[in-house]
Amino acid sequence: MEKLRIIFMGTPEFAVGILDTIIKNNYEVVGVITAADKPAGRGQKLKYSAVKEYALENNLTLLQPTNLKDERFLEELKSLQANLQIVVAFRMLPKVVWEMPALGTFNLHASLLPNYRGAAPINWAIINGETKTGVTTFFIDDKIDTGAMILNSEIAIDATENAGQLHDRLMDLGKETVIETLKLIEIGNVTTTIQKDSPDIKTAYKLNKENCKIDWTKSAIEINNLIRGLSPYPSAWCFFSDKDEEWNVKIYESKIIIEEHSHEIGSLICTKKEMKIAVEKGYIQIMNLQFPGKKKMNTHELLNGIIFSDTAKVH
Repeated sequence: MEKLRIIFMGTPEFAVGILDTIIKNNYEVVGVITAADKPAGRGQKLKYSAVKEYALENNLTLLQPTNLKDERFLEELKSLQANLQIVVAFRMLPKVVWEMPALGTFNLHASLLPNYRGAAPINWAIINGETKTGVTTFFIDDKIDTGAMILNSEIAIDATENAGQLHDRLMDLGKETVIETLKLIEIGNVTTTIQKDSPDIKTAYKLNKENCKIDWTKSAIEINNLIRGLSPYPSAWCFFSDKDEEWNVKIYESKIIIEEHSHEIGSLICTKKEMKIAVEKGYIQIMNLQFPGKKKMNTHELLNGIIFSDTAKVH
């Protein structure tokens, strides 16, 4: 059995759960690599990544390179004498980095590869109405999420869960899958499966303002899936307009009402406690939203302080 000396690379909360599990299973983590600090908020104070905070709390050796090909960084990396690297939600590595350890570099990706390669696999699985997803460990190669697969684990996607809830379940599944992968590497018993490309592979594109905007001409199911798939972050959004005012509104939770109606698509229909938007063959009932300059709130809280006219619309 080979004694593992691990370098862990990751940035967000998802990666912290995996790193914590590796340490709690008594594996030796000789170094942690995470993103450089970024200014955030009104005061533009430097914000640490979730992985950096964890590394500092647990006295782990920490590196924050801005350039992964920088000679000084590569020397520091070599000096840690790791024989394995693990990557969870980090960034693309140059060959000189992923080839360095004798046992290779493996990645945990939050999808059933080869589907949903890319930056936002959890979000797109829900947006596209998938009924199952999972996690995959694979050895990194010179493209994004294309390397030889080691293990994958599958879970069902609940019809009402959002991206935040699925994120937490996939993190738990990822913890188990990474530990199983480490056990196989430790005893030298890894077998891999080459990913097969095909034209119908789905991609987890980077999320941006445009692909997070709600298109109210789509079906109720597609709109509801977009809202679930972007909640709580970065959130689906649209414009509300009433009389001469317009607001950029984030929507976090909705329900589908299938019902024939004669309202124009995008009409906003409100009672004192409920808000629904006319779509094809029904309505999207808005449960939780955020107006600019206000906190996130339930619809009935918002309707306590604002009255919409009969001509209010969304677009």
